[in-house]
Amino acid sequence: MANTNRREWLKAASAASAGLLSATTLSGFSNSAAADQTSSDSLPMQLYKSLTDLQRQKVCLPIDHPKRQYVSNWWYIHPDYRIPNTFTADQQQLIKQIFDSMHSEAHQDAVNKQVLIDQYGEEKNAPAAAFFGTPEDANFEFLFTGHHVTRRCNAHTDKGSGFGGAPIFYGHYPHAVAEMRDNFREAKDHPGNPYWYQGKLFNKFVKALDSNQQAKGLVVEEPRSESPEAVVTKNFVPRGLSCNDLSGDQQKLLIETMRGMLSMFREGDVNATIASIENSKIVDSLHISWFTGKYDIGSDQVWDTWQIEGPDMVWYFRGYPHIHCYFHLKS
Repeated sequence: MANTNRREWLKAASAASAGLLSATTLSGFSNSAAADQTSSDSLPMQLYKSLTDLQRQKVCLPIDHPKRQYVSNWWYIHPDYRIPNTFTADQQQLIKQIFDSMHSEAHQDAVNKQVLIDQYGEEKNAPAAAFFGTPEDANFEFLFTGHHVTRRCNAHTDKGSGFGGAPIFYGHYPHAVAEMRDNFREAKDHPGNPYWYQGKLFNKFVKALDSNQQAKGLVVEEPRSESPEAVVTKNFVPRGLSCNDLSGDQQKLLIETMRGMLSMFREGDVNATIASIENSKIVDSLHISWFTGKYDIGSDQVWDTWQIEGPDMVWYFRGYPHIHCYFHLKS
């Protein structure tokens, strides 16, 4: 494992599990001074105001830049300007606070550990951060990218305003310390993966459907492509179970299932996202599908790969060979 030995890795991983990504080489984060707790500005706004002119040239993009709609399982908004070599120690700590603030307290430790592990102990894999727009823009946005992580938030608030408008990504494979690719193909129960709780909730929803509905939802063909150009496209051929075939109670159960699956994120983002789905009556136009064959790990009919998709929303959870998940909701 490059640039770190086993003892250093375990020390860093232990720190991550406590919510303290302390090894800058591994995590891209520093543990220097905290943000100004007396400031009325949001955490992202504090970071933006702290940037020098040179830093802004490196990491700030126009509000309508094409990269704002880009998403992939492993990409960096600014490959040459990673967190360790672009931001001061204080700014790195502020970025960590922003990242933590986008997740619910119950999930912060597990998410931090995922981000650390998926850097393979190499500084070249450190995350990158950016801004789209300026404080004058209503949809001024902070973005955090790296391997298996794309998070974004409106930079005007710390409370969260939902995920409408641009895609997010989360994924992981909890590989072994000694052999980084041991668990590239996860076991059926996805041991150690912080995002499998969503798969469990989805399967609970499927079990609540009647046999005819379950037959409609099961798809033999391939799920959607993961190419960045196609993975969150909303132009699709309907397949699987139409949500028009769900009863009112089943549609409510789907909404609550989606709320539960979003619980890794802060409450404000969850509430705003669910409200957008409900107010726009998006459920009526959704189709739900889950996939058999190699996508059913262990052939146990506990569905590892599924899609909830329609003209205004894509939620693609690919559980084989390990979890990749894309979420995109129309603004």
